[in-house]
Amino acid sequence: MNKGRIVILGGAESGIGSAVLAKLKGFDVFLSDKGKISQEYKQTLRKYDINFEEGRHTEELILCADEVIKSPGIPENNEIVLAIRENRIPIISEIEFAGRYDRAKKICITGSNGKTTTTSLIYYMLKNAGLNVGLAGNIGKSYAFQVATEDFDYYVLELSSFQLDGMYSFKADIAILTNITPDHLDRYNYKIQNYVDAKFRIIQNLTQDECFVFCADDPITTSQLDKIVLTAKKLPFTQQKKVEQGAYIDDNKLFVNYKDDEYSMYINELALQGKHNLYNSMAAAIAAKVVNIDKQVIRESLMNFQGVEHRLEKVLTIKGVEYINDSKATNVDSAWYALESMKTPVIWIVGGTDKGNDYTPLYNFVKDKVKAIICLGVDNKKLHENFEDKVDLMIDVDSAKKAVEEAYKLAIPGDTVLLSPCCASFDLFKNYEDRGRQFKEAVRNL
Repeated sequence: MNKGRIVILGGAESGIGSAVLAKLKGFDVFLSDKGKISQEYKQTLRKYDINFEEGRHTEELILCADEVIKSPGIPENNEIVLAIRENRIPIISEIEFAGRYDRAKKICITGSNGKTTTTSLIYYMLKNAGLNVGLAGNIGKSYAFQVATEDFDYYVLELSSFQLDGMYSFKADIAILTNITPDHLDRYNYKIQNYVDAKFRIIQNLTQDECFVFCADDPITTSQLDKIVLTAKKLPFTQQKKVEQGAYIDDNKLFVNYKDDEYSMYINELALQGKHNLYNSMAAAIAAKVVNIDKQVIRESLMNFQGVEHRLEKVLTIKGVEYINDSKATNVDSAWYALESMKTPVIWIVGGTDKGNDYTPLYNFVKDKVKAIICLGVDNKKLHENFEDKVDLMIDVDSAKKAVEEAYKLAIPGDTVLLSPCCASFDLFKNYEDRGRQFKEAVRNL
């Protein structure tokens, strides 16, 4: 029986997964992508007998929908999105739709920085504990596709603000907010509060039986707590004070308290080092305790986790120069953590699509640590305006290969070549993964 017409906007990972789930649940499904759909995704659509178009949005095929599932990369000011809104057709996200058919326990992570590492670490812990768990959201395979084709007891979901925007009835069992710093302001009318409100959608629908895990050292997060009605258990993590429930640092040890149970380990035992990674480890450890994972599994996981591709990823050391891929650093705060962790002179590869960045928090690090800047982007004017008087040399390039070649010429033994772009990747690359992989390939070809 036909349950109604669902139109999917966007023919990449999120859209294809949504289309498959909708088809299997008995909807009349149509997928529309204004760009090209990859051959792999077209094969999937044909396999499930799903009608689609590419290279255009045909209004008469879209505006007859009962509901539209919009891929997160499509902005609200898109012409077809405005037409859908004008016709009062509900628009939801893949996460909202898939959540209707998922009975698994859901650990959901958002934040401006650290969410991929925290998500991956929690997934690693649950796998090590022998749980039947899926990884999805802004990472890995489509959540909707997995709901359609798998049967997991738990999901660990990384959620971007764009995915949260289209969520209404969806509910997390454990909601984690790593931090909030200005990001994606170009998508939020350059108003930080709009972005903050999007991030806090992760706590919607939480009940007193569920948990909200958050950074008590993050001023934007804590400033919002007095403004919202929150019935869930609050579990803060902090490096600045002790807390009765949650996680904190004391005497070079990480402590996690949940209910009447305490867990601790020395921070020098953690696989992920650095101030920012300490926050990620604390958030993950709290989630593990709430899920009731054995202390020994938590310890071994925190000691052995290998990190995430494109996040301060050590690529190679060539002639005494270390090359680091931090392509996932798409905002100022991420680049701040990267530069803060550098102990040697830096040749900094930065640039891409600016998202309304304020670069002033980086000024002192650039003056103290950066010997040269290589601008990897189409429009580098704002970078030159901010940093030209703070370094001796700035070079403009238009490919990862050229960036690495220029860095190789400038570097001497003991230097670090750091790709930490501070910007989105879409001017020269498909995404941050593409940028990072092109960087690594260029380094390996030196």
